[in-house]
Amino acid sequence: MKRYVATFCALFVGLAILAVPGFAQQDKSKRLSPPANAQCKFSDGNTITVDYSSPRMKGRKIYGGLVPWGQVWRLGANEATTFVPTVNVTVGDKDVPAGAYTLDAIPTADKWTLIVNKTTKDAKGGPVWGIPYPGAESDLVRTDDVQLSQLSAPVENFTISFDNAGDTCTMHADWETTRASVTIKEKK
Repeated sequence: MKRYVATFCALFVGLAILAVPGFAQQDKSKRLSPPANAQCKFSDGNTITVDYSSPRMKGRKIYGGLVPWGQVWRLGANEATTFVPTVNVTVGDKDVPAGAYTLDAIPTADKWTLIVNKTTKDAKGGPVWGIPYPGAESDLVRTDDVQLSQLSAPVENFTISFDNAGDTCTMHADWETTRASVTIKEKK
């Protein structure tokens, strides 16, 4: 009887621990695709902040392999990549008001489409997971004004970074041997 009670208690405690939100979730920094962020500051102090998870190449073919050509990709891993401009901006050739958004992309061998999506929370108010894609009806804008270039050496960790020049930030997404870049200008 004591063994039965002890087993029941251990099972109950184990299930209770798993039920506590976040407890079963490992520390995000220990994930296979750990969190990362990038920020660009305009000359007047306004910013663009991007929070994403950084997957690793690990010997895999990325574009046209892990990331299929012509399909919506969450531009990172895990939760959806967030894009938060504190001022109205132009992303490529499209206007984006200050606010919080998520980023997706449709890569092909010769061009990319960058998607700025309005969906930032799931039905329960938590963060949107990167998949499934919420759908085109949630898109704020799509731009094909993305420049592709080849990197001189493979990049193991997916990385988003910015170059800054006054009222212009150029966002780069580097992985494998591809750099996808889009110009983001502050609207005045």
